[in-house]
Amino acid sequence: MTLIYLVAGEASGDVLGGRLMASLAARRPGVRFAGIGGPRMAEQGLASLFPMEELALMGLAEVLPSLPRLIRRLGEAEADILAKRPDVLVTIDAPSFALRLAGRVRRKGVRVVHYVAPQVWAWRPGRVRKIAARVDRLLCLLPFEPAFFASAGIEARFVGHPVLEGAVPGDGESFRRRHGVAEGARVLAVMPGSRQGELARHLPLFGAALERLRTRVPGLVPVALSLPHHKERIARAWPGVPVVDDDQGKRDALAAAAAALVKSGTSSLEVALAGVPQVVAWRGNRLTVAIVRRLVRVRHASLVNLLATEPAVPELLQENATPEALAAAVTTLLTDRAAAAAQRRACAEVRAALAAPGGRAPSEAAAEAILERLEQPGGAC
Repeated sequence: MTLIYLVAGEASGDVLGGRLMASLAARRPGVRFAGIGGPRMAEQGLASLFPMEELALMGLAEVLPSLPRLIRRLGEAEADILAKRPDVLVTIDAPSFALRLAGRVRRKGVRVVHYVAPQVWAWRPGRVRKIAARVDRLLCLLPFEPAFFASAGIEARFVGHPVLEGAVPGDGESFRRRHGVAEGARVLAVMPGSRQGELARHLPLFGAALERLRTRVPGLVPVALSLPHHKERIARAWPGVPVVDDDQGKRDALAAAAAALVKSGTSSLEVALAGVPQVVAWRGNRLTVAIVRRLVRVRHASLVNLLATEPAVPELLQENATPEALAAAVTTLLTDRAAAAAQRRACAEVRAALAAPGGRAPSEAAAEAILERLEQPGGAC
């Protein structure tokens, strides 16, 4: 019986893992799962080796204080994999932890597939050689990535972006009725992030921008989109702002939204696929940002701007992300029809570019790529 060991390190990876497990089980009845994950993967039968949240760290300054615990967890995961000897290890995103683990067990004969190719094309391209030594197959979310990794001798497959799987149209009118949004009032979707460090920096920043927007845009209704375990924290930081934490509620909120203020990351793609004009913002730890700026090789932080023919999304990053700048950029989207229309055209381009080959769901394409690798002779190199 096939045993697949999966490792996810944060909420977005848990969502990918849950969908992937469902697709794998549908294609290989009786498959067994083990590994590390969150609630979505638990719904598919995974008993996590330890709490996934211990791995959800980002940035050098955030990781350093937790390094002893991470090293201990790395050893525990390696020992568990070698004891179980799975048919394949599937690591999902979280490259700092996942690829270190992959390298350790691949040297000892365990096949490795990494889902969500690290964006080394954007910064530190020299890291691609290390990836080649740690994985047997790489599953890519962006259409231009396989060619980049193939040039380094890595077997890579474009499987479509999983954000498309959740891009089901919402019901804006239903959202307005449930939340008592007056006719003619404009909804602003606000997404401050999913990690603790992101919330610490973005809640006060976005909150100050919202205060300015309330005086400039009469009748504006801000709505926070987040995860269940952050709901109380956001409600305390932004009194009177509704917090939506379920998938359908988020889709409905985006369907009702006239614009969005979004932390840079995958959430900006979710907003783009909903066709909502947005402002992308981000603040990071100063030390982490200083290091990244020396290494980055792309001109845009937003994937929408990277994938569209012309950049259309305002990006306000680090020192440029001030309450005044955010408020001004959002006000422009709410008052300038041409700017909003340009973003909607870019959104349509991005949707087409991210679709999985053959019209399949991304999780189905990923499952097929993993099972296909299992059928090939030989394990790790």
